[in-house]
Amino acid sequence: MTPNAHLETTTATVLTGTDLVRSFGKTPALRGVSCAIRAGEIVAITGPSGSGKSTLLLCLAGVLAPDAGAVNFGGRRIDQLSEAERSRLRRTELGVLFQFGQLVPELTVGENVALPLLLSGARRREALGTASEWLDRFGVADLAQRYPGELSGGQQQRAAVARSLVTEPRVLFADEPTGALDSLAGEQLLTQLTRVARENGTAVLIVTHEAQVAAYAQREITLWDGSVVDDGSTAAPTEAPQPVATFEDDEEG
Repeated sequence: MTPNAHLETTTATVLTGTDLVRSFGKTPALRGVSCAIRAGEIVAITGPSGSGKSTLLLCLAGVLAPDAGAVNFGGRRIDQLSEAERSRLRRTELGVLFQFGQLVPELTVGENVALPLLLSGARRREALGTASEWLDRFGVADLAQRYPGELSGGQQQRAAVARSLVTEPRVLFADEPTGALDSLAGEQLLTQLTRVARENGTAVLIVTHEAQVAAYAQREITLWDGSVVDDGSTAAPTEAPQPVATFEDDEEG
């Protein structure tokens, strides 16, 4: 399957932000930002430090509520939902991946990946079985019984990606997902993440300030001082870079 296969067959809009405004005290972070994300699309949100990239992602994911504007997902205004309702949505239909993974240190890797399923009421055996399958897709199934502190940074982040996708969300939000990794481990992670997302029809929003990471996306939304200066809508989707190595080539990455 080519990186653009889903764009060729699935063009429905799954998520929109309209005239989003968000400030922190007297400092504006978003100044009327609008954007639309299609099902199965991989989008990079780029711009200099302080341009509003992470704030936009957190508003679209329902982690932050905008001061003004609307966020629509699946026909619902998620910015108007309660905190509990937004949290439930992130456990089921929206996945969030942060720079440092944020695995729970007291849980095994398998339990970490199974956690969203367990919180949604799945039986433990079933949840751990599904978690094992997802860990296998990211080349770390043999680490399921270890604790996060026993893993390398690259291994921890692969497990975090598996956790963010274990519920098969419709949209995955990734904030600087390779920021704590070296270049090789980062390329391996992005190659696998984008491949699995395409296979599952998951839309992915990646916040990054690195051109090499943005190259994995099919479209780039560029922010400057809290405003969109380019949403990439007229640019032709590009092929994702080819992997330079597989996870099996670097077991400690």
